[in-house]
Amino acid sequence: MYRNLPAWLYNAVFYEIYPQSFKDSNADGIGDFNGIIEKLDYIKDLGCTAIWLNPCFESPFRDAGYDVSDYYKTAPRYGTNEELKLLFDEVHKRDMHILLDLVPGHTSVDHEWFRQSMKSERNEFSDRYIWTDNIWEEPTGCASIRGISDRDGSCGVNFFSHQPALNYGYYKPDPQKKWQQSVDDDGPQETIKAVKDIMRFWLTMGCDGFRVDMAGSLVKCDEDGKGTIKVWQNIRAFLDAEFPDAVMISEWGEPDKSLQGGFHMDFLLHFGPSHYNDLFRCEAPFFSGNGDVSEFVKKYKESCEKSERKGLICIPSGNHDMDRLSHSIHGDKLKIAFAFLMTMPGVPFIYYGDEIGMRYVEGLTSVEGGYGRTGSRSPMQWDDSLNAGFSNAPKESLYIPQDNAADRPTVKEQLTDSDSLLCEVKRLIAIRQAHTALQSNGEIEFVYAEKDKYPLAYTRTNDTERLLVILNPSDTETMIPFSHALQEKVYEFGDAIREINGKLAAAPCSASIYRF
Repeated sequence: MYRNLPAWLYNAVFYEIYPQSFKDSNADGIGDFNGIIEKLDYIKDLGCTAIWLNPCFESPFRDAGYDVSDYYKTAPRYGTNEELKLLFDEVHKRDMHILLDLVPGHTSVDHEWFRQSMKSERNEFSDRYIWTDNIWEEPTGCASIRGISDRDGSCGVNFFSHQPALNYGYYKPDPQKKWQQSVDDDGPQETIKAVKDIMRFWLTMGCDGFRVDMAGSLVKCDEDGKGTIKVWQNIRAFLDAEFPDAVMISEWGEPDKSLQGGFHMDFLLHFGPSHYNDLFRCEAPFFSGNGDVSEFVKKYKESCEKSERKGLICIPSGNHDMDRLSHSIHGDKLKIAFAFLMTMPGVPFIYYGDEIGMRYVEGLTSVEGGYGRTGSRSPMQWDDSLNAGFSNAPKESLYIPQDNAADRPTVKEQLTDSDSLLCEVKRLIAIRQAHTALQSNGEIEFVYAEKDKYPLAYTRTNDTERLLVILNPSDTETMIPFSHALQEKVYEFGDAIREINGKLAAAPCSASIYRF
């Protein structure tokens, strides 16, 4: 049993909403809070129990909202604070939960904190960011911006050059560099206090927690993440005291670190050591039928052991930073990929549109810092009306151009086709919800995950049931040894499993779940 988890996470299935592209209610070409409210029943009917909402705070949108200029105000293009509060309420009316996207590592250069920190005179924000003592010296451990202020010094940045890094200190400050502060110095401690205040504001308003952007990026030159882990333990202690049910999910990609820091869950990412890309996004992904799953399984087991069952490891279908799931995996093999996502431990996350196989839109000009990611952020395709039901704005006013193919998938079309990807995803979520062994804290044991071979097979068990999952996205029948007799069939896609001389034969392009 995993420790310290809010009860609703045990059977949670998340839906990620990129608000710019989900549903436009006022015909300005950009999605908004009221548009999300219009579609909450769709999300609930899909089977999802929770929402991760990408950044919705005031921003100049040079990085799609990950460059915050005011943490306490929503971006006017989405609606008001009051309308976001209404969204919280409507989510809760449906017995669902919602997490906001928190960006604690950096702000926009337009944030008032940064404007004040650029001044040559000392003030309460002078140490809110990482500044060197003179313009000719760059900060250690990160890139910088310089020459834009009266203050003599260079300021560290976290990602884009317009995202100055907030100051959480250096793990081991260099005594020769007086500007390097420790985590315990006043500047970093004031930054931590400011983050707690932001959390308190939105949790009091009604959100259920946060997905934390670049959660491992806080302390600089951080040895094995030790300083950043300490910061998050501090923040978790504050939450436990004031908001004990607040859920925290990290974009870290190293569960042994993030879960130690007090996060309930950690995402496996398309970068870092997890081998997540081996599944869905590489030259030959496993679920395309021509890849290898063994290194992923090896690393997954290692992460489970290192994390000491302090939280959950989450495997998303994708997100706003990745190519669409359908970019490398096609047809019925997408259904097998979702069978994997819905039968693994942890909490599954569905990126909006992946449930209908929305495509990566090729050749788009970058929008709001998207660059190669822009093609995965196109407007949701609801039906066959104007702009696929996303917006009543003129086509040229849409936030990002849509997939214009005549056969583009839509929710309306797939809801009427029992063999569609959408209907299969709904079935799989329903099966997950009906079987506690398949949910967040059921045990997993890998039965077959051999290098360059198929299928992938694992058991999911708890005190009440034992289930075998066999996934074969390859185009050939495959065999595995299994010493237990199969009993009731729980789920089957493709042809049935055959038992042959003590072995199980999995048909090409098939997925099965059996009691044993």
